[in-house]
Amino acid sequence: MILFRKLKVAAHERALVFREGEPLNVLAPGKYAFFDPLRKLKVEKVNLRDVYFKHAELDVLAKWFEKFKLADVRVVDLADHERAFVFVDGRFDRVLKPGLHVLWIALRKVRVEVVDTREPVYASLDLPRIVRGATLEEEATVLDLKDNERALVWVDNRFRMALRPGLYLLWKGLSNVRAEVVDASGVVLEHRNQAAILANGSTQYVLNPFTVEAGQVGLWFLDGQLKGVLKPGTHAFWTGLGKLKLLLVELRERTLDIAGQEIMTNDKVTLRLNAVLTYRVADALKSVTVTEDASQALYREAQLALRAVVGARELDALLTDKDAVALELENIVKTKAPEFGLEVRSLGIRDVILPGDMKELMNKVMEAKKASEASLINRREETAAARMQANTAKILESNPVLMKLRELEVLEKVAATSNLTVVLGEGGLKDRVTKLL
Repeated sequence: MILFRKLKVAAHERALVFREGEPLNVLAPGKYAFFDPLRKLKVEKVNLRDVYFKHAELDVLAKWFEKFKLADVRVVDLADHERAFVFVDGRFDRVLKPGLHVLWIALRKVRVEVVDTREPVYASLDLPRIVRGATLEEEATVLDLKDNERALVWVDNRFRMALRPGLYLLWKGLSNVRAEVVDASGVVLEHRNQAAILANGSTQYVLNPFTVEAGQVGLWFLDGQLKGVLKPGTHAFWTGLGKLKLLLVELRERTLDIAGQEIMTNDKVTLRLNAVLTYRVADALKSVTVTEDASQALYREAQLALRAVVGARELDALLTDKDAVALELENIVKTKAPEFGLEVRSLGIRDVILPGDMKELMNKVMEAKKASEASLINRREETAAARMQANTAKILESNPVLMKLRELEVLEKVAATSNLTVVLGEGGLKDRVTKLL
């Protein structure tokens, strides 16, 4: 009877020792002797050159390997929605399907990447090697997007994501995954479901949304060239196809305050002017290409016009005819505005602020002027009154009866306002009144 059994395990091998069908040990390379008089031990050699371990009791062994945390073994248990890509010594080797897998990793450099197929799209730097080395027609659809192509991915008829150029896997089976390949060379996305596409946050690195409100217009440039004018609404542009520039131009009427302008008049009086200018954009392209800031350019032209017009007038002329000054200013600025793509609607002088000493002087001048006007009016009235009296005297002199009536009116007024004693002598007032009657 043989009581001892000898065993030699080579460098590329491991030995699995079972006792009555139960895993007992894993032997590393070396020489061994077993005392096994009852023949209860069973030894199985494993060639580690074969990474993938196959055994009738694989599930039992896998649990045993994990329990003792053996460094030579990698246990991979894949659910129905999982797949695994296995790389051996830096090269793609195979795809593992759902189930239990045991891999020997002692002699080979093994990397396992587990993938969740519930995520509809898979992308990786290793994907070109995976696609070349595996047949994936049953598992996934290979999507290879060129530089001018983008893809819109729909899962169960709901938008999920947008894809940039590159190589992708679209997993089959768990969901209805559909990729809509789009020619992006036109840069602008036009799609019947554009709102749903832009509402998905995953598109932020693939699509550039741009909204134009009512009363505005959008301009878009590609590599420095104007490509189009955008009407109010939401627009979307593919990224990565050149240097894209989007500009928003306000078409509604705007107001420009030209405040605190200190200007010297022709008669050397320094005053401060505040003006207000209303304008709108007439040519959107010119307003953003001719000058860096069209409104600032218009402000500068209005400043220069104010200095030119006010500086050519004396203070009195400026104050007495502000409307004419404003009209001249408006005509000058209206002539310059189209150069910047703008249209001036109106320009008016809002305030004229004089220095303190000039205010006092102007008040004195105004006071003297008003006093002179009042004196002139008084003299005119006195002259008119004297002329009227002279005319009355001439009429009374030529008409004695009228003169007597005038005397009676005077007596009546005197009698009404005071105690009056009338002495009637011979040939007195009574006779005269009787003769009048």
